[in-house]
Amino acid sequence: MAKWAPERRDTIHALADELLQNYAHGRIVVGIDGPDGAGKTTFADDLATELRSMDYDVFRAWMDDFHQPRALRYAKGRDSADGFYEESFNYSAFRRVLLGPFRMAGSTGFELKFFDLKRDVPFDSDWTTGPADAFLIVDGLFLLRPELKGIWNFSVWLDAPAEVRRERMIERDGSQPALDEPRGQRYLGAQELYQREASPRTAASAIID
Repeated sequence: MAKWAPERRDTIHALADELLQNYAHGRIVVGIDGPDGAGKTTFADDLATELRSMDYDVFRAWMDDFHQPRALRYAKGRDSADGFYEESFNYSAFRRVLLGPFRMAGSTGFELKFFDLKRDVPFDSDWTTGPADAFLIVDGLFLLRPELKGIWNFSVWLDAPAEVRRERMIERDGSQPALDEPRGQRYLGAQELYQREASPRTAASAIID
């Protein structure tokens, strides 16, 4: 299993410094994108920890908590790459209950999660509020797609070698779908669609290997 070297801490500290130099005040939204196994959630958690250590308020959200219902996700077939890319996430709900209210600041409440993927039902409403100056860090797949263009104050694309991502996915999930299997083709095809449509490496504010 590949481990982060000490440079990881330096990189996260430098990224936090850059964010604070450019966005010290107001409600700031940061997106952490990358393919499966790139380390998005861990990186986003570490960035949140770094910003909190500098006495800034940080909220965390995961795009996986904004999935569509199972029937809609698989409407084009369980092995459809197009279905995975087009129908996995509820961007309307993401904007309505989290992004929009978060940006309004004041006493407006926002929800950090919307849909329970395991139970295939919406979560019970859980509204929260925050101070006028706060960061919202979101990690997940396809964050730089056209539907979400312009919503991020800052965005990161995480790159990692295929063998590193494979090891991480096996450690996380117990296995990784083979690329010649239907499920593997579903994930790979969706990423190819995303790269063609959104060019996330070009769209991101920063690329981190």
